[in-house]
Amino acid sequence: MKSTLLLVLLFVFTSPLFAQQFSVSGKITDENNKPVPFASVYIKNTTKGASANSEGFYELQLKPGNYELQYKAVGYGQQSKRVELTANQVVNVSLKTETYELKAIAIHAGAEDPAYAIIRKAIKKRKTYLNEVKAYTCDIYIKGLQKLLAAPKKFLGVDVQKATNEAGLDSNRRGIVYLSESESKYSFMRPDQVHEVQVSSKVSGRNRAFSFNRASDLAVNFYENFQTWEGLSNRPLVSPIADNALFYYKYQYMGLSVENGETVNKIKVTPKRSYDPCFEGYIYILDDSWRIESLQLYLTKKANINFVDTLTVNQQFYPVSSRAWMPATIKFEFTGGLFGFKVGGYFISVYKNYDLDPVLNKKDFAEVLRIDKGVAKDTSYWNQERPIPLTNEEKVDYKAKDKLAIKRESKVYLDSLDKANNTFKPINIFTGISTRNRYKKEYYHFDGLLNTLVYNTVEGFALDYGASFSKLVDTVNNRYLLLNGKVRYGFKNKMFNGTVGAAIPLKHLTLGLNAGSDITDLNSRQPVSTLENSFYSLFYKENYQKLYQKQFASASLSGRITGGWVAYAMVEWANRKSLSNSSDYSFFNPDKKQFTSNNPLNPASDAPLFPENQSFKIGLRTTYDFSDKYETYPSGRRYLPSKYPTIGVNYVKGVSGVLGSDVDYDVLSVDVAKSNIDMGFYGRTSFFAGAGKFVNANKLFYTDYKHFDGNQLLVYTTSLNKFLLLNYYNFSTPDKYIEGHLEHNFSGFITNKIPIIRRFKLQEIVDINYLYTPNLKNYTELGFGLQYLNIRAMYGMSYNSGTNIHSAFRIGVAL
Repeated sequence: MKSTLLLVLLFVFTSPLFAQQFSVSGKITDENNKPVPFASVYIKNTTKGASANSEGFYELQLKPGNYELQYKAVGYGQQSKRVELTANQVVNVSLKTETYELKAIAIHAGAEDPAYAIIRKAIKKRKTYLNEVKAYTCDIYIKGLQKLLAAPKKFLGVDVQKATNEAGLDSNRRGIVYLSESESKYSFMRPDQVHEVQVSSKVSGRNRAFSFNRASDLAVNFYENFQTWEGLSNRPLVSPIADNALFYYKYQYMGLSVENGETVNKIKVTPKRSYDPCFEGYIYILDDSWRIESLQLYLTKKANINFVDTLTVNQQFYPVSSRAWMPATIKFEFTGGLFGFKVGGYFISVYKNYDLDPVLNKKDFAEVLRIDKGVAKDTSYWNQERPIPLTNEEKVDYKAKDKLAIKRESKVYLDSLDKANNTFKPINIFTGISTRNRYKKEYYHFDGLLNTLVYNTVEGFALDYGASFSKLVDTVNNRYLLLNGKVRYGFKNKMFNGTVGAAIPLKHLTLGLNAGSDITDLNSRQPVSTLENSFYSLFYKENYQKLYQKQFASASLSGRITGGWVAYAMVEWANRKSLSNSSDYSFFNPDKKQFTSNNPLNPASDAPLFPENQSFKIGLRTTYDFSDKYETYPSGRRYLPSKYPTIGVNYVKGVSGVLGSDVDYDVLSVDVAKSNIDMGFYGRTSFFAGAGKFVNANKLFYTDYKHFDGNQLLVYTTSLNKFLLLNYYNFSTPDKYIEGHLEHNFSGFITNKIPIIRRFKLQEIVDINYLYTPNLKNYTELGFGLQYLNIRAMYGMSYNSGTNIHSAFRIGVAL
C-alpha cells in the first residue's frame, strides 16, 4: 500500500501539469519605440526577475497566478504591469525617460551646488551600507559576449581571414568570438569571504567546456573607497562616494524623481582633473537614507585605462528587505581596438533569490570557487532557465558553433588539424620542430638551430641539441608525463655530454629523475643565459659565463602536502670537474681585449678553480603561505596565494663517504617573500628577505657555495630577488649571509600628473637590494626607473659600507 501511494505521489508531483509554467515575454522600448537594452523585470516584493537582452526583449518563466511586474532601467521611469497568468502572455512595455525635477531651492551666484550636500550625506553613510549585510547567499546568472568589429586580413604574417572563417565569423572578419552563460550559487561573509558554486554553464563552440564567468570578477561595490581592477587600470579607481571623493570629483545636481514612494536624486559626477583615476556619469542617491539606488558610470582613455577605449558600468539596486538594498544587475560594456583590430562586448550579471540571514559554515569558505564535471548544460535546459533571452545573432552563433564543436572533437578533424600543423617547413630548421597528436594528447618537440648552436670560451662553438615528449596521463588533475633529453658537443674542446630526464605524476606528487653529463654554470642560480653569453662573447669579447662539467644522477619528489604547505626533497650524486678556456675566437676584437679565464676568482689565470671531486647531497625545502584558499575545477584544485608572506625553510647536507663523496657540510637557510602588496594610490610593494649559514663547513667546493642572482649586463630578466649590478661569481659565500630585496611600483602616481608623459602609462619603479657576507660586508643597491608594460629602464647605484662603487643603466624585461 505504501509503495503504491509513493508511486502515485511521485507521478503527481513530477507530472507536467503540476510543474507547468508559462512565460511572460515582450519587448521593452522607450517613447520613441527604440529598444531599451538590458532593462530589469522583477516581480514586486520579490527578488525573482530577469533582464531584457540587447534588443529589448525579455522573458520570464512563472507558475500560473497573479503577479505585479516592475520594469526598470537606469534613466527611465519605472512601469508596473499586473498579469493574471493562465497561459503564455506577451506584454510589451514602453518606458519613458525619467523627468528629474529641480528642488525649489534658491541658488545664489557662487553658492555651492545642492549635489554636494547630498554627496556628503552619502559619504557619511558609506561605511554603514558597506557593513550593513554581514552575510548573504543568492543565485547569479552571468552572460558574456565579445565581438570582433573589425580586423585586418593579415597581421604579422598570420592569415586573419582564414582564422576568422574557421572560427565561424563572417567574410568581413566580424562576428561573435566569445559567448557564454553560467549560473552560480554565491555565498558571502564579511569582510571578504566568498564561496561560489557554478551549477550550469554554456560556451558557444565548446560543448563540454565550462564558462570562466565568475561572480567575484564582476562584483563591484562603490561603497568601497577604491575599485582595484587589475589589468584594466594601473591605479585604484576612486568611488564617487569615497571618503576623499570631494578632492577628486565635481558634482552637479540634475533633479529628483519619486519612485515607489522613494525620492531619487540624480547627480552628475565629473573628475576635477581629467588624468585622475575617476569615473564620469551619473549616480542616483535615495533621499533620507542616502544610499545608492543605481548608477551609470564610465571610464575613457583619459583615465589611462588599459586595453579598452571605453568601459561603462551600470548597476541597479532593489530592496531585498526593509533594512537592505542589494544589487539587482551589474553590467560592464566595453569597446577597444589595437593594430586594426576593434572589439566590443559586455558582461552582465543578474542577481536573485537573496537570503540575508543564511546559515553558513566558515570552513566552506576555504573553497572560493567550485566547478564540477557536468556543469555544461544543453539547449533545452537553458531555454527554461536563462533570464536574458538570446538575440537572433546569438541563437545563430550557438547553433553554428555547436556543430563546429562536434566536428572539432572528432578524431578525423583532430588528425587533419595535426597533419596541417605538423607539416615541416624550412623555417623549422631554425625554430624547431613541434608535432602534436591532439587525439592521444601527445606532444613532441625537437630544438631548432637558434636554440642549439651556442658559443663560449670553454667549448668554442657547441651544439646543445634537445628533444622532449609530453603526454596527458591524468585527465582528472590535468597532469602530464614529461620526458626530455639532450646531447652537447663542444667543437673546440672535443667534449661530448648528454642528459636524460623525466617528470612522473604520482597522485598529488611529482617524481623527478635526471642523469647524465652536462656543461653547466658555476653559479647554481644560472644568472647568465646561454644566448646572452654567446652574444657578448662573439660581439664584445666578454665571456661572462663560467662553466664546469657535471656528471650526475638525481631524484626529486615535490608537491603540495596540504593547503599552503608545499615541500620538495632531492638527492644527488655528482662528479664535478673544473674546465679551462679552449677558444679565444670572437667576431670583433675591441681594443685588442682579451677574454678572462674560466676561473672567476682569478680572471688572469686559467688555473683550475677546484680539483675534480665527488658530491653526494640531500636537500629539503618547504614553504608555507598561510593560505587554505583554493578553487576546484574538473581538472583539480588550484590553490590561491595568501595575503600574508610566504615563509620558506631550506636545508642541504653534503654527505661524506657515500659513493666516494668528498664533501661534508650542512647549510640551513630561511626566507620570507611577498609580491604586489596593495598600497592603494601609492602603488604596490614586493619584498624578499633571506638569511642562511653553513653550520658545518668541514669540506666543500665552490659549486657548493651559496650563490646570488647577480647581473652585469645591459639587458636583464627581472625577478624579485635579482641584483642590478652585483658580480655573478665574486661574492658567493661558504659562510653566513643576509639578503634583502624591496621593490615598489608607484603605478603612475607621479607620471600621470605630467602632461604628454601620462599618455604612455608609465610606472615608476624603485629598487633597494642588500647583501651581507663576511667578505662583502654591507653591499647595497639603489635603483630608479620607469616601466612600460613588461619593459623597464633602470638606473642603478651600488654602495659598500656607504661608499659608491658602481653606477650603470639597465633595461629589465619580464618574461
